[in-house]
Amino acid sequence: MAVSPLVSPSASAIAHRKNDATGASVTAQKNEASPQFVQHAADREITEQMNDEVRHKYIKTKKLGEGTYAVVFLGHLRTDPSSFVAIKKIKVNTEYRDGLSMDAIREVKYLQELSHPNVIALHDVFSSKDQNLNLILEYLPRGDLEMLIKDSNIHYGVPDIKAWMGMLVRGVWFCHENFVLHRDIKPNNLLIASDGEVKLADFGLARSFADPYLNMTHQVITRWYRPPELLYGARQYSGVVDIWSTGMVFAELLLRVPFVAGNSDLDQVTKICEAFGTPTEENWPGVSKLPNYVPADRNHLMPTQGREFFLRQFPTAGPVGADLLMSMCTLDPRKRSTAYQALQHNWWTTEPRPTNKEDLPRKSGGTKKMGDDLTRRGGELDDDQFKNAARQLDFTAMRE
Repeated sequence: MAVSPLVSPSASAIAHRKNDATGASVTAQKNEASPQFVQHAADREITEQMNDEVRHKYIKTKKLGEGTYAVVFLGHLRTDPSSFVAIKKIKVNTEYRDGLSMDAIREVKYLQELSHPNVIALHDVFSSKDQNLNLILEYLPRGDLEMLIKDSNIHYGVPDIKAWMGMLVRGVWFCHENFVLHRDIKPNNLLIASDGEVKLADFGLARSFADPYLNMTHQVITRWYRPPELLYGARQYSGVVDIWSTGMVFAELLLRVPFVAGNSDLDQVTKICEAFGTPTEENWPGVSKLPNYVPADRNHLMPTQGREFFLRQFPTAGPVGADLLMSMCTLDPRKRSTAYQALQHNWWTTEPRPTNKEDLPRKSGGTKKMGDDLTRRGGELDDDQFKNAARQLDFTAMRE
């Protein structure tokens, strides 16, 4: 029988000679490594070698951003300085087992599973000598949708919105087809590639939803983009939570301010009721059974809004666009559009046609914005620049 190449023949021979000299088999067991131990050591050595090879492929250059969660660097392939990447170094946190938060584990898990033009690409993963996890991500130098919405010097119209929304909905559809909920869709998680393609990023709050009866946390999705069922404490939900968020991004692109922007969860519920109507058993059967549902005063019920409200509030979308937005913002999640249904809507094929991605509006300084976005933990919200504008919306004044 041939000797395994993972076992040193000299070590085996020495052990046998020592056995012969002393007659003690126990001594041989102590001096001869077990096959399992040798195999594990070899596996560890191979893993470390592979890790070093991946790490050696890339060179870090300047720092793009730093937060409590991560540091982001600009990098490039060692063999090709013109091939840029973003290197996201996730900091070790001793509060977590193995030093990694669930955000980091989820981000790696789901980005490794998802490959689509409208989802940010994860090229490689390696650990550095200080045990920090490094994610080699697609370089997206044109920032995010939030910076375009906020910049009053950037002018865009319905064809541009249609192009951006088409990319977003396709990315969401792909996630849902693979049974992945994103659970934090918002403009600053929609990064833009050099060719204008919008990419869904930050999967730190993502999770699979193949089992419809599995309880999930309701404390996800940044508040302004969180659907009412999660605000009411729903523990079982589907991909339509992402569709509500997608609808809020659609509304924000049209208005250039967040549509419903609450200061607290209670204020968020209030603003949703003012904008879309008060959830009741009549318009949303079963809503009263949700854990955090509080019945509204019967004397102050807001009627459910129909197509006329959306046409009045979002005139630039036109009748067909307003219809799509309304289907994404339906209070009852069972009546809300799925990503697949949204893609089948005729808004995409009506005039005006979507702008070609290469011709979409762009803004300089996107590299730094990308760095800031990638260092942010899931669910964090920067509302300073929108603080005043968002609260000028008065839904009661728009009622007939």
